[in-house]
Amino acid sequence: QVQLVESGGGLVQPGGSLRLSCAASRITFSMYRMGWYRQAPGKQRELVAQITSGGTTNYADSVKGRFTISRDNAKNTVYLQMNSLKLEDTAVYSCRAGRGGNIYWGQGTQVTVSS
Repeated sequence: QVQLVESGGGLVQPGGSLRLSCAASRITFSMYRMGWYRQAPGKQRELVAQITSGGTTNYADSVKGRFTISRDNAKNTVYLQMNSLKLEDTAVYSCRAGRGGNIYWGQGTQVTVSS
């Protein structure tokens, strides 16, 4: 069974940093487009950042210049480095693996930005 397991969430003050990780198993990780999504209370889930199998990245406008997505195919892991965190970044962050009609989601990790 395919598994995506996120880690690295937590409580951080505004201006702080966190690095999220998503470890994948039972997929040919290097061939998948990987993405980080987030959902805040009362809001729809939104794309934060994604990285293609070839390493091309794109970001939501709200996180450009602050967040960086990267992948390590040898470790079957995708990362999201989050800097200069803001109160509005508070959400459950989930990773997604996609290739054609095959889409898999992790269970999510909570990120709370609060003073």
